[in-house]
Amino acid sequence: MDHTAFIFPGQGAQFVGMGKELADNFASAKAVFDEVDEALGESFSKLIWEGSEDDLKLTANTQPALMAVSLAVVRALEAEFGVKISDGTYVAGHSLGEYSALAAAGAISVGDAAKVLRFRGESMQKAVPAGEGAMAALLGATSEQAEAACEASGGVCEVANDNAPGQIVLSGAKAAVEKAAEWSKENGIKKAVLLPVSAPFHCSLMQPAADAMAEALASTDLKSPCIPVYANVTAAPVSDPETIRKLLVEQVTARVRWRESVEKMAGEGIVNLIECGAGKVLTVMNRRTVKGLNGVSLGTPADLENFAETQNQA
Repeated sequence: MDHTAFIFPGQGAQFVGMGKELADNFASAKAVFDEVDEALGESFSKLIWEGSEDDLKLTANTQPALMAVSLAVVRALEAEFGVKISDGTYVAGHSLGEYSALAAAGAISVGDAAKVLRFRGESMQKAVPAGEGAMAALLGATSEQAEAACEASGGVCEVANDNAPGQIVLSGAKAAVEKAAEWSKENGIKKAVLLPVSAPFHCSLMQPAADAMAEALASTDLKSPCIPVYANVTAAPVSDPETIRKLLVEQVTARVRWRESVEKMAGEGIVNLIECGAGKVLTVMNRRTVKGLNGVSLGTPADLENFAETQNQA
């Protein structure tokens, strides 16, 4: 597993029913959902598998749900197929996926990750009253153009996600983000799309949520991960628990530097990016970032079996 990073998706990858097949087929995966149910004190797995899309879309539910599915993949990989996270070089996750990465690498327990993510979702939702914030994706924009759009907005509008070349997300006050999107269309950016989100994530308006997370994380047990985690805030590897704690607080208001993280990992010799969890969002973005990377998405028993087979043949 040299030259390999295990990566974990963030908000937007969720769908009702995700992870059900894993739990039905692998006891190790089922145990993760049981652990999350117990930590949250409710039949949370039922919401993931049989709930409404609207309930799952609530950020306080989406965040622990995506983590649960990612960790179900990880546990099944390790228990059923003998593929160990510790054999990789790095873990990394997109926004809330960073918590999945840390749980996969043993830095935080699954139960604690579920509780912290539930709290993170609630805090982010409370930070800005509904309807006052917005996010917009700029497609075909350079970093410079995105910064210029923020500048032209006349209000709080910041780069929230630098996902891949030509895919940058802005976040901030609704009027400012709408103005930045209009400016983008008038200034040669291919497309500016307002996103259907419930809060303006990863911008300075989230400071109340960052303050709440500082308090919550202060009492959360964090250990050194078995392999370094590539942090969203710095686009650099980190292993020290206290530094991780500090970066997780900063991550609430800071931009997700995903493109840079992928470029830097590739620059360090990473050639395999294994996406663990729902959907294929990261795998698709990464292909646009660095040509020639081997990307694979693991979310179903069939995915895991095919992947294990390729590992055995290697």
